[in-house]
Amino acid sequence: MSALAETRPDPRPTWDVFCRVVDNFGDIGVCRRLCLSLARDHDIAVRLITDQPELLQRMDEPTAIAAESPIGAPFRVIRWCSSLIPEATTAVVIEAFACELPEGYSRQMASDGRRRLWINLEYLSAEPWVEGCHGLVSRHPELGLDKVFVFPGFTGGTGGLLRESGLLARRDAFTADPDAQAAFWQGLGLDAPAGAERRVCLFGYENPAAIALLDVMAGDESPWTVVVPEDRSATQVAAWAGSPLARPGDSAVVGALRVVRVPFMAQDRFDQLLWACDLNLVRGEDSLVRALWAARPFLWQAYVQPDDAHLDKVAALATAFARGVAPAGLPGTYLSSLQAWNGTDGGEGDWTGFLHKLPALAAATRRWSEVLAVGPELAGSLVELSKAHV
Repeated sequence: MSALAETRPDPRPTWDVFCRVVDNFGDIGVCRRLCLSLARDHDIAVRLITDQPELLQRMDEPTAIAAESPIGAPFRVIRWCSSLIPEATTAVVIEAFACELPEGYSRQMASDGRRRLWINLEYLSAEPWVEGCHGLVSRHPELGLDKVFVFPGFTGGTGGLLRESGLLARRDAFTADPDAQAAFWQGLGLDAPAGAERRVCLFGYENPAAIALLDVMAGDESPWTVVVPEDRSATQVAAWAGSPLARPGDSAVVGALRVVRVPFMAQDRFDQLLWACDLNLVRGEDSLVRALWAARPFLWQAYVQPDDAHLDKVAALATAFARGVAPAGLPGTYLSSLQAWNGTDGGEGDWTGFLHKLPALAAATRRWSEVLAVGPELAGSLVELSKAHV
């Protein structure tokens, strides 16, 4: 290909995805996966516009995505600035998680006479009201532009869950390949699990329930290894273990439990961690969805909201789970464990009973993953919405 051809502007319609980083890596993590899926699975030219583009370097393999990405990268990355305006080819604008567009950008949309689809991509929730709000249109009071609200979700009445092409096949190939799993663990400085040892990923906020669960694992007859990626959980676990766990590779042993600090991982590597563990303790939207696709037992920690509003999200997730696995059934301790993990009763759940139910929970989670896999997929839902808008 000639140099002239390489620098020729992309003639395809462009999608602009706006993202402000609010809570660690959650918002940008979802947006990165969305942009990758739009670009790779749907051949869409995408610009990810974010106030912290440097975070993407930590979420991908080196050089895969760079700020102001070179030709050949899956999507372009633009640093958020007040002077940004839509391109002539911009056809779809996604405002992720109510981040609000730069004023000059939205005014340009209203004044240049081009037809564009404006989407407000909301947070994921299993609450019943989501279906009634998904797809609603709101007109901007000053600009006269319509904005469509899209809600990710767990039913056919929502936009669905992000699930890039080939994800489940890659998961199944990995979990069926002991050599691939051993190589993954070796990359973290660990041997493959031996004998009855079970492994746990702990990725969360500070959580009193985590201490109660660690106590139970430490007193168990079978060995456990808890892997703690760089995150807010690490400090809490280090204090419990009486060890600084200051660097990746640091570990401590308490009874039957070994805790190991591991580095922050690129998203694809984090997926493999979830696939390789017997229990995943996760937080946030992106990690919840990836735990579902891992089809392994999990507990989800919701972001704490005023007046305990987050507990409604927890209860709704448990209800959706129970509905999704019927008639396979759901271990009776799961709802109470999920609630305890999110602070009810001070986190003093029946953690011994919960761990004994892991085999049944594993079967139930696999079943729900299969049910969700035939439901709507979020990137595809957005593409279909854009086609209807033309």
